[in-house]
Amino acid sequence: MLTHKAPALETVRAPSVFTFVTDGIHGAVDQAKSAAGGKGVAVHGASAAQQCLAAGLLDEIQIHLAPVLLGGGTRLSEPLGGQYRLERTKVIETPNATHLRFSVIR
Repeated sequence: MLTHKAPALETVRAPSVFTFVTDGIHGAVDQAKSAAGGKGVAVHGASAAQQCLAAGLLDEIQIHLAPVLLGGGTRLSEPLGGQYRLERTKVIETPNATHLRFSVIR
């Protein structure tokens, strides 16, 4: 879990399930890749995805678009401050959501 300050382990409900990373997005991705042992690594949450995209650490983006309007939250593309090219590689339409996959073009 990417955080500015890791909690005391005795306050964590399942400490063996979490690894708290406090040295930034590069450290988090490095640790996730090491733990994955050559498998793919997924990043969840708009803030972590924004940081990975800005650092050039994302190969692809998957967006699951559901027809629900929320009143708050972090927008994925709002504070990026740059232009990123994406190439759509897959679209799956279902009654409840549209699933989109894009390659990040560098």
